[in-house]
Amino acid sequence: MPAPSRQTGALSHVRVLDLSRVLAGPWCTQNLADMGADVIKIEKPGEGDDTRRWGPPYLSGDDGPSSQASYFAACNRNKRSVTVDMATAEGQRLIRELASQSDVVIENFKTGGMARYGLDYETLSALNPRLIYCSITGFGQTGPYAARPGYDLLMQAMSGLMSVTGHADGDPGAGPMRVGVAVIDVFTGMYATTAILGALEARHHTGRGQSLDIALLDVAMAVLANQGAGYLNSGSVPRRQGNAHPSVVPYQDFPTQDGRMLLAIGNDGQFARFCEVAGTDWARDERYRTNSARVTHRETLIPMMSEITRARTTATWIDVLEANAVPCGPINDIGQAFADEHVRHRGLAVEQHRYREGERPAHDPVDRIRTAASPLRFSDTPTQLRHAPPALGQHTDEVLRECLNLGEAEIAALREQGVL
Repeated sequence: MPAPSRQTGALSHVRVLDLSRVLAGPWCTQNLADMGADVIKIEKPGEGDDTRRWGPPYLSGDDGPSSQASYFAACNRNKRSVTVDMATAEGQRLIRELASQSDVVIENFKTGGMARYGLDYETLSALNPRLIYCSITGFGQTGPYAARPGYDLLMQAMSGLMSVTGHADGDPGAGPMRVGVAVIDVFTGMYATTAILGALEARHHTGRGQSLDIALLDVAMAVLANQGAGYLNSGSVPRRQGNAHPSVVPYQDFPTQDGRMLLAIGNDGQFARFCEVAGTDWARDERYRTNSARVTHRETLIPMMSEITRARTTATWIDVLEANAVPCGPINDIGQAFADEHVRHRGLAVEQHRYREGERPAHDPVDRIRTAASPLRFSDTPTQLRHAPPALGQHTDEVLRECLNLGEAEIAALREQGVL
């Protein structure tokens, strides 16, 4: 169990051994870490997580951009980085010892990959029967594709998500399009978080851990949500509609005098209020009065709406529509989104120092790192900012001393052997 924390988070009593890399696994463990779990991230000596090198863009250092990619910072806050070469017998021994003192192990190697290191569920659960072991793979532990590697883009394509993303057939630029964020990796990290929390709760009653099989393709199929349900229950294959919604109208972007805005009109009352602001009688027209009718007649309604929205600026529309409780908003770029007054008020960008004052080593130019804040808001056990996204191996000595009671000479010997 982790040493008592100076702060109390919802998971301050939980230790997580993180053997994952890139995005899905680290996204999960960052969630757990934000909630107070002691997350020990194991990385390969001299290399570390692949995303440390996935740049540009790079973290800012003393003299401008460093050689450290900002991608890593997106999903590795609040963790302690320990370098261990799991390809060595001594490295495997250290990881097994850490696993025996952990509540959760998470890994995202290919199916069966951990068995070659003696770090699979069967081996580790024999040492620690209370261990929750979460495996994240592309296609799961079973099935004809189980041995294949998995990537977010591949899952977006195979699941059908790309087939409903992008401009509609016949429009300029039509064709399947990936989402601009690796959403399947992120969703997988969230589902893995949920599964781990469920397994921890189950352990309260059974006293036993268990293995969790989380697959990117499974998640991709699940998050098709209403599009998937529509196909399964009607047999109709959804098609790309650009920014339009298949079941709600008007729910898309519209042109304005100086750009574009987003309308998200989800019920008939909102539509009636829009019509009142716009000075039209569409809300009394049977073709448009109800959402079902508007979906049927969208081909005539949307062009008429577009002609009206072009008459005012985006800001003018937003002011008047918000005053009448009609959901709308600007289409921001990411810089504009972080500059938004409400985003700033909610504190959705946070800054941390990687090192305590006076402790930064000369070889590391990076100290201050900014990340997007956790959206989890607890009244009694708030999320914590304990560690900035760590430098490679920043906490190796600390963790080995604290968790395994290794002395300086033993640690030095392991480093000399190339294990650390």
